[in-house]
Amino acid sequence: MTTVLCGVSQCVERIRGEFPDLDVVDLATFDGPVPPDAILFSGFDQKSVDAANAGVAWIQLAGTGIDHVNPALLQAPIVTCAKGAGAIPIAEYAMATMLAFSRRFPELWLKEAPEIWNFQSTQCLSGQKLGLVGFGGIGQRIARLAQAFDMRVVAMRRTTTPSEVPGVQLVGTLEEMLPDVDHLVLCVPATSATVNLLNEATLALVKPGLHLVNIARGALIDQEALRVALDDDRLARASLDVCVPEPLPAGHWLYTHEKVFLTPHASWTGVPLLAGAIEVFCKNLRNYLDGKELVGVVDVNLGY
Repeated sequence: MTTVLCGVSQCVERIRGEFPDLDVVDLATFDGPVPPDAILFSGFDQKSVDAANAGVAWIQLAGTGIDHVNPALLQAPIVTCAKGAGAIPIAEYAMATMLAFSRRFPELWLKEAPEIWNFQSTQCLSGQKLGLVGFGGIGQRIARLAQAFDMRVVAMRRTTTPSEVPGVQLVGTLEEMLPDVDHLVLCVPATSATVNLLNEATLALVKPGLHLVNIARGALIDQEALRVALDDDRLARASLDVCVPEPLPAGHWLYTHEKVFLTPHASWTGVPLLAGAIEVFCKNLRNYLDGKELVGVVDVNLGY
């Protein structure tokens, strides 16, 4: 019987209910030897690392990025990540930041009677141009929502794969994108090729008044170059769900800069905890048992 070691206790019953013929074990209470053909649905604790070190056939990570994953969890014959698991809440977060920027929230919320009633100086998303750096599941979800608001969408991706979303223009470099977009959303993994992707040189190319959204990793942005770009008005706002370091220490300038909207790496929330990750795992587990291709296979050399 195939053994599934579940490192996320709240997901055990869901897996048992969907796969009654498997031996699904809560890793938190597991104390036996790890079978070599076991499957590990990895949590973020030491017991998941210990199980990986003991040797398993396949590890499904509960998260997407691998930049902060313990190296032991990347040594199994097969490693998959929860690719696309957070697409719905993260895309809604990105749209919320763009809507707030265009409607100048919370700046224009009234605290007293205004001089002029029935008027505020705001913009509509309709007709504005969105640039997506990265075009996986999250980027594609954002693109579809943006198109529903009649935004024009351009995306940059590493490969030459045609766009899965009709109407999205694909480009190969930031230089083709930055001078012409009103909103820029970063949704690529943190790898050696993407660290400080936005730096002094690339930020010099942006359309003045750009709204920057980062829902990926803080390492994609040179934060000192970001501060300069905010202070000289090249950037009108930076909506950041990620930063360097995390957690951000008290007194850091990102907390108090008037043009920064900062949240604590929580854009993925808004649905039942890990609902997307367990959905990805159950689909992958079915594929694994049926001998079909798995989704989200990690290439350690590429970094995702």
